Amino acid sequence: MQEKSLRRSNETRSQEMRARLIAAARTLFAEKGYAETGTPEIVRAADVTRGALYHHFDDKAGLFRAVVEAEAAAVAGSIEAGALNGEGGDPLEPGTRAFFAAMSVPGRARLLLIDGPAVLGPAEMDKIDAGAGLATLRAGLASLPGAPAGEDLAALSRILSAAFDRAALHVAGGASPDPYLNAFTWLFSRLR
Repeated sequence: MQEKSLRRSNETRSQEMRARLIAAARTLFAEKGYAETGTPEIVRAADVTRGALYHHFDDKAGLFRAVVEAEAAAVAGSIEAGALNGEGGDPLEPGTRAFFAAMSVPGRARLLLIDGPAVLGPAEMDKIDAGAGLATLRAGLASLPGAPAGEDLAALSRILSAAFDRAALHVAGGASPDPYLNAFTWLFSRLR
């Protein structure tokens, strides 16, 4: 019984340490960018040893990937929650609003749309997005009457995802989200 309790305690400490590293790295990557953030800073900010960092992650890029995955999951969760609030079962407009709200979290656009592709590469970012925001967008589009299917739906999802990302960069740069919300609302009304 005591061995099981110790194992659970070790697992809990390990998860907590990993979470501290991700949180500290997220703050630094968002403020300074990936290239300007060193592992000694991350270790200090997380209040862990350098060995702890390398116990949980192969390298700085591995830690960055964990940060990006957490950010992408947070955005997808926000979109899914927002989409559930759609009137008449239409998830697209409330999902769009939720996307812009989620992407306006300070540093998030930089992490997901600038440093993410630069550090991890477009193919890795596509993999991360495929299980997060892109999957949510695809499901929303599939709910439209007469929506395309298969590869056509996948292509439409990728095209619109790119448009969302460009709009998010403008909003993160200080532009009002309202014209972008209006543009997407108009576009979705034409797809119905």
